[in-house]
Amino acid sequence: MDVQQVQNNYGNIGFEALFNSASMGIIVVNDKGVIVMANKFANTLFAYYEHSMIGELLEQLIPQRYHSKHVGYRDGYIHKPQARAMGLGMTLSAQRKDGTEFPVEVSLGHFVKEEEKFVIAYIADITKRKQSEEKIIRQQTEMEAVNEKMKALNANLEETVKARTNELQRTLDALETSKEELTMSLEKEKEVNDLKSRFVSMASHEFRTPLSTILSSISLLAKYTNTEEQHKRDKHIDRVKSSVKNLTDILNEFLSLGKIEEGKVDVRPELFDITEFISGIINEMNVLLKLGQVFEYTHVGIPDTYSDSSLLKHVLVNLMSNAIKFSPENSIILIECTIENEAVIIKITDHGIGIPKMDQVHLFERFFRATNVTNIQGTGLGLHIVGRYVDLLNGTITYNSELEKGSTFTIQFPSKERNDFE
Repeated sequence: MDVQQVQNNYGNIGFEALFNSASMGIIVVNDKGVIVMANKFANTLFAYYEHSMIGELLEQLIPQRYHSKHVGYRDGYIHKPQARAMGLGMTLSAQRKDGTEFPVEVSLGHFVKEEEKFVIAYIADITKRKQSEEKIIRQQTEMEAVNEKMKALNANLEETVKARTNELQRTLDALETSKEELTMSLEKEKEVNDLKSRFVSMASHEFRTPLSTILSSISLLAKYTNTEEQHKRDKHIDRVKSSVKNLTDILNEFLSLGKIEEGKVDVRPELFDITEFISGIINEMNVLLKLGQVFEYTHVGIPDTYSDSSLLKHVLVNLMSNAIKFSPENSIILIECTIENEAVIIKITDHGIGIPKMDQVHLFERFFRATNVTNIQGTGLGLHIVGRYVDLLNGTITYNSELEKGSTFTIQFPSKERNDFE
């Protein structure tokens, strides 16, 4: 049996079977929009009885609100038809006979029979798919809402953590500050206690010698009653004077240190002739020179100086006293003063015992005494006070010393009336 014969014998049977057993609605419409064929599935889908859909206008299957637009779309398609596959079709709203609506997807085809145009529509109910899509959309919306809420919570958490971290950091900073203040306070207290201990030790030693000398000299003075023993009395009187001076110097150093520590030292700059000033100090210090010791003073530059002469005198007297104390008899103590570029430079050089290298780093510390001067009277405060006074003059002090060859101390400070002396 050839193909033509099969088609002649079974063609109609095949079409009818496919048309009525299809699992989607199939509707055929003429060029007037009248339904001319509808399969069982289409009748069931739109709630029509068998064949009751035939003869109805296609718009009866569409909600009223879309009728006017749909007539235009239908006429346009009839005049210019083209196949539209399932899946590429539009998602539309369909209407059952009882007026209820449901979503459908429609694919279109067309054919011509006996010069009459027909459109065939394949209609699939996508209610379940739409419900699934809507469910997914709702879930997505809910998830987005949850995500937004999570973001808000995370942002709030971050802000809370940031605030707590800042608060913790402030607390830690406050604790660190308190720790530093407490440490400084403890160090200060320790330093004060150490100073008290060293002061008691030094004072008991330094006071004992001159007091013992005074006591013994006074006792001996009572024994020299004859006129011819006047020279012996004078000797002991000089010893008493010297001891009293030593005690006075020690007390003055303590008073100076106390004023410095309490910030009670006022700087009062004035204009004065520094050559006359240093010459006057030399004259005062001459009485303390050892046998054969001499001062040699030189000056370069203008003599006018603007500074605090009282503080400067204390500095020079201390340095010159040390030069006398630590230099041998028959030695020269050089004092050189230079004024240039509104700066005063004063050098005091001796040829004495010098300062051990290992001791030089501690030279300006309180109560420090070099290891080679333990048998020479002193408090260890002199150079510390000198350093503090030079600071008050906005100056600097440097030194160069070699053991058994002597030392040179150099002080430099500004000399000008606009100097503010902070």
